[in-house]
Amino acid sequence: MGIQFRKRKKYGPVILHFTENGFSSWSIKIGRWSWNSNTRAHRVDLPGPLSWKQDKSRT
Repeated sequence: MGIQFRKRKKYGPVILHFTENGFSSWSIKIGRWSWNSNTRAHRVDLPGPLSWKQDKSRT
């Protein structure tokens, strides 16, 4: 397993994700709710170490 480069830039509620190849995806986080453009998944942070995730159907 090699070393991977990952970087995050946060501009308010918008988060840009970068890898060694450049820009990879973006996400938005408002309060406990977040959405990622790459996985198209909604996530809600629950109390403690728990979270709830709903994947978008890719049909």
